[in-house]
Amino acid sequence: MKTKDQLIDDLLTLAFAEDVGDGDHTTLSTIPADETGRQHLLVKEEGILAGVDIARKVFEKFDPTLKMTVFINDGAHVKPGDIAFVVEGKVRSLLQTERIMLNIMQRMSGIATQTARYQSRLEGLKTKVLDTRKTTPGMRMLEKDAVRIGGGSNHRIGLFDMILIKDNHVDFAGGITNAIDAAKKYCKENGKDLKIEIEVRNDDEIRQALAAGVDRIMLDNFTPQRTRQAVELIRGINPSVEIESSGGITLDTLRDYGECGVDFISVGALTHSVKGLDMSFKAC
Repeated sequence: MKTKDQLIDDLLTLAFAEDVGDGDHTTLSTIPADETGRQHLLVKEEGILAGVDIARKVFEKFDPTLKMTVFINDGAHVKPGDIAFVVEGKVRSLLQTERIMLNIMQRMSGIATQTARYQSRLEGLKTKVLDTRKTTPGMRMLEKDAVRIGGGSNHRIGLFDMILIKDNHVDFAGGITNAIDAAKKYCKENGKDLKIEIEVRNDDEIRQALAAGVDRIMLDNFTPQRTRQAVELIRGINPSVEIESSGGITLDTLRDYGECGVDFISVGALTHSVKGLDMSFKAC
């Protein structure tokens, strides 16, 4: 399995292949090869900055001679007019890396900003907002990094680092107990040390899941009232089991679920429908 750094390098290789191709002919035809210059990243919208470390990888991968001076780091609150960093070197390299860097930073900063907005609604509670697998293909590592930068937490990265038994798994496996027992057997036989989470639909399934033994219970598409009742049931039987709320939870309803006492709330909107943070990369 590839490491995170290898996946990011693959992403950047693809990004340059689809954008630069056999050459940026506009730049190559108008800018002398030996011309040097400087450009700065100008923030044009208030939010949380994310992607500075990846921007450095973009510049280093395309042209290791580019020099990047950082003034504002990932996770900082930024406002219009802020200068995050300056890059100097060959103008041809600056122009050819501009769009790829901006695409990444605008999206990551948008996700971090959105996450911070959601997490702030849970201020004073123990509840943490989680991302999901509803990410842009190929950009999952970057988008999940952005969630952490914004103050949220990551759910599983993919299908490989946690067992999440959803309703379809339960139905095909023949019930809650069968699904959990099969998951535990699989982990033992294959030497896997994976957390097991299961989605439940009612109180009976909650009791079955607790009896079989799991690390986390997901309350999917429960109302706040049903969530509060479910939390009381779970805590009364096993206080150490983690509880997650999921399914159609919005910024307006987030606090209601957090106040029910759940540990986590997963929100697909952190990544699947986010607006990029406005910024530009201009000569200075």
